[in-house]
Amino acid sequence: MMLLRLPEARTTGFLPSIEVPVVKIRQRETGFVGTRFKVMKSVFPRLVLAAIFVSAAVLLWFEIRVTQPEQAADNEKPAAVKLGPFNRIDNPKSLPELHFVDGSGAQHTLADFSGKVVLLNLWATWCPPCREEMPSLDRLHARMGGNDFHVLAISTDLQGISVVQTFYQTAGISSLEAYIDQNGETESALKVPGLPTTLLVDKRGKAIGVKVGPADWDSDTVTAVVNAQIAASVDGGK
Repeated sequence: MMLLRLPEARTTGFLPSIEVPVVKIRQRETGFVGTRFKVMKSVFPRLVLAAIFVSAAVLLWFEIRVTQPEQAADNEKPAAVKLGPFNRIDNPKSLPELHFVDGSGAQHTLADFSGKVVLLNLWATWCPPCREEMPSLDRLHARMGGNDFHVLAISTDLQGISVVQTFYQTAGISSLEAYIDQNGETESALKVPGLPTTLLVDKRGKAIGVKVGPADWDSDTVTAVVNAQIAASVDGGK
């Protein structure tokens, strides 16, 4: 149930945007009851009209301040759901040519995953939320990874690839491949605010969404987002 907070009443009126005139009743100099009654009788219809005016103003205020924001929120829902946990990047740009290495020491760049939808996750073994979400990222890649989609988890550990491999073995990470950017090039180029940070990269190689912090990568919403991007054409990619 929605709770509506009424605006604070002003001394000059009930609504902030409407000034309701104060009806003053003056006693005539004669001071007779009959005279005062006539004055009240003439003023009473004005009070009724003022009350009707205020009631209509209240209803109009609620229509403008309550109903319209709800409608606006409903109109915004489709765009919010489309990228799930990701914050939409308004002006997607192609990512720089990032360099990283795998467990064998072989060099890689993002170009190796050209034409795929990529979930680019930057993390480190010393980062607790990174460690917590890694199993769900591993399951996401096992479930959806292939010719059209790839979960690319790049560690920023300074100790080298061995600490990543050790963590993978301990945590039972079997689907994700171990990658590392030991020089911090990726963090610097992307201006990463913190770890973990995950970018959703479309088939054109453009980052369209960003998530700072952990997420539930097992969720149906994430699956729907990935499928939508896989289905999107390269020319009219979303």
